[in-house]
Amino acid sequence: MGHSLQAAAFLMETRIADAAMGSIDALFQLGIAYSTGSDGVEVDFIEAHKWFNLAALSGSLEAQQCRADIADEMTAREIAEAQRGARAWLASTATERRAA
Repeated sequence: MGHSLQAAAFLMETRIADAAMGSIDALFQLGIAYSTGSDGVEVDFIEAHKWFNLAALSGSLEAQQCRADIADEMTAREIAEAQRGARAWLASTATERRAA
């Protein structure tokens, strides 16, 4: 059991690193993981919305649809929190993307 959790954690870390470098696919896969509770993470619609929002901002139509689907299950406060998270992520990764 421990090994698969480690593998899942590594997969998530890798995706977050790829997302920081601007990978739309990594952003989308993070949204999928949090919206479905796969890859060793708990279902978290706020996190899922954040990642789908970031992928959608990067041009993913699929992410726009997924974001709309989970937004229907969320409160306005949760959506606002997800949007704050997305803005914070963009601010924190802006320097990494410029350096790349």
